[in-house]
Amino acid sequence: MSQPSHNDLILDQFTRQATPFSTASTITDAAALKLIVETSEATLADTVLDVACGGGVVACAFAAHVKHVTGFDMTPAMLARGAEHAKELGLTNLSWRQGDATSLPFVDGAFSIVLTRFSLHHFPDPLAVFKEMVRVCAGGGMVVVCDMYASTDPVKAATFNRLEMLRDPSHVRCLSLPELEELFAKVGLSAPKQANYELRDSVRNLLKRSFPNPGDDVEITAMFDRHVDDDSLGIPPARRDGGEIFYAYPVVMLAARK
Repeated sequence: MSQPSHNDLILDQFTRQATPFSTASTITDAAALKLIVETSEATLADTVLDVACGGGVVACAFAAHVKHVTGFDMTPAMLARGAEHAKELGLTNLSWRQGDATSLPFVDGAFSIVLTRFSLHHFPDPLAVFKEMVRVCAGGGMVVVCDMYASTDPVKAATFNRLEMLRDPSHVRCLSLPELEELFAKVGLSAPKQANYELRDSVRNLLKRSFPNPGDDVEITAMFDRHVDDDSLGIPPARRDGGEIFYAYPVVMLAARK
């Protein structure tokens, strides 16, 4: 039997994650959504493209502040969830498009804000996706990336990425903060402005909305447990409380005008 392609892994994981991912408190956090809208400097005149939009949480957060939002994703189940979420909120200025982020089906300069959240670590070539985002952004428009990031310590970064790959087999690699910033320089954009926050939750809840291969949940929990004592994951300190482990993932928002 042939091995599944990376796109197959994404479709498998995010078809199953469509509802649990899109409804997780770490994804729907109102303060984080407000921060990404503010970081983008969105106005009612803007047209927005949300690349790898998932269940449409960010797209819908933007809809109240801009002219129109297009949610773009590879996974039909995620797009269906996004359309359902927009309907629940009574939003009508959104559309949804399925496809591959490495080849966006839009003309150059089609949008005044192009963003992506929690997606670059799923792409084998994040620079290729970022170049496409910049291509479809209009001159003077805003390009925004929001993602988790790994330690600059290569051993800790490798350990963290191994954990994330066990938790979600479609994970490729979280970049470090300097690597994320370097994406902007590589395409000729100015140094991005930056905002930060943390994803905080229990490991138990994290695993409830993840679909690791059988048995990998045990190793994931053990890796978090070790991190409490030795910072082996290179992310903010985790803690034990009442038999549970609580983690924090660092998140950065980077935005620059084209």
